[in-house]
Amino acid sequence: MHATLPLMRDSDFPAIRRQQLETLQVNLGYKCNQSCLHCHVNAGPTRTETMARETIDDVLAFARAAGIAKLDLTGGAPELNAHFRDLVRMARALGIHVMDRCNLTVLEQPGQSDLAQFLAGERVEVVASMPCYLEDNVDRQRGKGVFDASVRALQTLNHLGYGQPDSELKLTLVYNPQGAVLPPAQQALEVDYRRHLGERFGISFNHLYVITNMPIQRFGSMLISKGQFDDYMDLLKNAYEPANLEGVMCRSIVSVDWRGYVYDCDFNQMLGLPLVHKGRSRTHIRDLIGADLTGNPITVADHCYGCTAGQGSSCGGALG
Repeated sequence: MHATLPLMRDSDFPAIRRQQLETLQVNLGYKCNQSCLHCHVNAGPTRTETMARETIDDVLAFARAAGIAKLDLTGGAPELNAHFRDLVRMARALGIHVMDRCNLTVLEQPGQSDLAQFLAGERVEVVASMPCYLEDNVDRQRGKGVFDASVRALQTLNHLGYGQPDSELKLTLVYNPQGAVLPPAQQALEVDYRRHLGERFGISFNHLYVITNMPIQRFGSMLISKGQFDDYMDLLKNAYEPANLEGVMCRSIVSVDWRGYVYDCDFNQMLGLPLVHKGRSRTHIRDLIGADLTGNPITVADHCYGCTAGQGSSCGGALG
């Protein structure tokens, strides 16, 4: 695996600071039943990192004290954490809106036959990876048979009410480009997704997010191997839009790794660039209980151009 941070650390990206904290994004571990080519986490079936119960208790204590509105659960496949369901139940009991970043095929994993029903019962928003509406493209990026399994999972979620008109159960799909290119316009692509998935499989959903591939971990290493890293960074920098700075996710989110350490965003977490608070080089979520992070400087490097290029990119899709 090629390291990309040394190629990005000497950055001219603008200095930015935090605004009011709204979302707590928690990585429950790097284990996943898939190994996607674009994965910035380098997740896969052989990864063993997983968040312990005591760390989950720290996360909930922070969320309660900070009045967190949204809990964004990610991985790996977050559902494979043994404490996933307990965390969801306790967060919902606090009135927190929970989002599950689901790879869809996890619904067919052993022990997960009732996962969709659980998510629906707890009114969890499902943010589902679906990098294309064409079978060949999905299987090329995520593995053979993934497209068919994803379609079955989406149909199951639709049957439970997800993505249906007048339903409280929200279903969002997520698109990633196939290679070293910027994603197409989010609104136009969403129309294409609705047409293809609706006509062929009867699938409906609420929104489509398009997310730029970040030049880190597995995708970044692939770029280096193919001699495309510098060209991709030039693409991101040349497409930089200053207006996107106001909406970047790091202004209103805190990312927590499986050990409980905090970062300004999920991408910084994968690069080992911690959130800096009161001079600490590394801060645990338990040390931030009751703290106000408003105005805190955000750690940046050249990968941040990925969030500000073109229409912008965040965990909530395009910025403009």
